[in-house]
Amino acid sequence: MKTQSSCRSEGYFYAAGAYAIWGLFPIYWRLLLHVPVQQLLCHRILWSFLLLFAVVLASGQWRCFRAAVLKWAALPAYMAAAALISINWYIYVWAVNNGFIVEASLGYFINPLLSVLLGVIFFRERLRPWQWAAVGLAGLGILYLTYSYGKPPWIALALASTWAIYGLIKKIAPLGSLHGLTLETGLLFVPVIVYLIHVEIGGTGALLHGSLVSGLLLVGAGIVTSVPLFMFAVAVRRIPLSMAGVLQYISPTLQFLCGVMLYGEPFTASRFVGFGMVWIALILFAVEGFLVYRAQPASPVAAMNYRTSIPDERNACL
Repeated sequence: MKTQSSCRSEGYFYAAGAYAIWGLFPIYWRLLLHVPVQQLLCHRILWSFLLLFAVVLASGQWRCFRAAVLKWAALPAYMAAAALISINWYIYVWAVNNGFIVEASLGYFINPLLSVLLGVIFFRERLRPWQWAAVGLAGLGILYLTYSYGKPPWIALALASTWAIYGLIKKIAPLGSLHGLTLETGLLFVPVIVYLIHVEIGGTGALLHGSLVSGLLLVGAGIVTSVPLFMFAVAVRRIPLSMAGVLQYISPTLQFLCGVMLYGEPFTASRFVGFGMVWIALILFAVEGFLVYRAQPASPVAAMNYRTSIPDERNACL
């Protein structure tokens, strides 16, 4: 029987592994630079659904999944979630393959703070003073970047907002991570198949018309989407909420480093100032949350609450 210490160590490993995979996504999508973004998105949805559906069948959850899906009242929420996640995935892959990795990473840096604001607006959650300070400082960073760019950082804002609203919907939607994502990709399955058949008939399909490596990478899009989600789902049940919050910044940090160091995207002094404001805000937010968590008396009920309060779809947008 595993000890609490070994379970927690495994949790850290799975969490760090999941965030690292998400952080290295730019490398994967850049290997498919020759494939149109629309087809990349469709293959990601197609193979993700087939893999997730296979997991549902293999784990003996088909009856439970079918019963949940037949509750038609839940479908509108998941249709909205499917639309948001497809938009988010499209923008991200387009940004990566068009030289905007750094700006895409900014979207995932500011996303937690935007999610906090949505919690305040829709769930009447109350922020502590230092949390408000962090949100305000991040807002100043965005305003400064808007000034230095000469326009708002639309890619970052689009990624952060679509994922934050997606998270809001998933918070109130009834299904868990596996069933929810299976249903979302399943709702997109038919239009995806129709589009891929259309481009195949038109002679512009990418699958089976390129190299073997390219074909394997397209099929593998479903694996690289699903595996880190499963790793994260395991991790959040084994590690403290405060550490899960801190570790999530591995992902945008690695994306940022990929953009600057691997693909030579420009990072000027003015960008450094704006990004720096956002980074300081996140450090302030994370440290404040960690200190508050440490100050709370430990109890079995509290431990159960933090283990079940984290949405395991948190980075499905990548």
